[in-house]
Amino acid sequence: MADGVSAVRMTGVMLGARLRAQTIYRGSFVGDLASQVLLGLTELAEIYVLLHNAPVFGGMTLTQAFVVYGMAAIAFGLADMVFGQLDTINVAIRTGQLETLLVRPVPLLLQLITADVQLRRLGRVALGLGVYVWALLAAGVPAGPVELTLIVVAPLAGTLIFGALFLAAGSLQFWLIDGDQAGNAFTYGGRYAASVPAGALLLPVRVFFTFVVPATLIAFVPAAVLTGAPLPWPLDPVMAWLGLPVAALLWAVVGSLWRAGVRRYTGAGG
Repeated sequence: MADGVSAVRMTGVMLGARLRAQTIYRGSFVGDLASQVLLGLTELAEIYVLLHNAPVFGGMTLTQAFVVYGMAAIAFGLADMVFGQLDTINVAIRTGQLETLLVRPVPLLLQLITADVQLRRLGRVALGLGVYVWALLAAGVPAGPVELTLIVVAPLAGTLIFGALFLAAGSLQFWLIDGDQAGNAFTYGGRYAASVPAGALLLPVRVFFTFVVPATLIAFVPAAVLTGAPLPWPLDPVMAWLGLPVAALLWAVVGSLWRAGVRRYTGAGG
């Protein structure tokens, strides 16, 4: 019990210091937030340009596509802020920094998660939340208990799914040499697939980003159910509620992969 409290307290102190270091220079912090908002606006502009010239894209109107984008932006922004540093663990492995973390009396995964929490990601989350709320109102989504539950649960489930993908990308580094780009195919590739109407994706790509990397379950399927948009095969309205079960399954599988990688690790010198 004493060791557990000590580890939690140590982690809290280190995390607090890192967060304070990011916010102490307010001008720089505001600039970082603004840069994330601008980055999100460029992604939003891509969707606008596509649907400005075509009334329907992937079976969705502009307002419906904005619901997808907002939901995906919230989920990815939160996951990237908390778990995004896991896909760069290859640097710690290559330089031997991982040994330093392994000898500390704090779980390795907890140290890595709290090592570089980037508050600037809140800029993208704020933009996604604004777009999400506006698009839901513009699309006339009913405010019944079922709809409100899905509106709240879907982005949270998406955050957990993206978090599991970041952990999977980090776990791969124990077997690959400089394999961060391989992991990015799942994390950042999943982010793009989650942000656009899945009906616009080729069937093999749609199947991959549903049953291998469940990106379409993060935003597209819930958004389509909320706004009444058609779902292309092989998607089904029931899948809108599979976010949390899929996230739990992913964390169980990826957690096993992570533990296997840590057990396999023998040090930077081999």
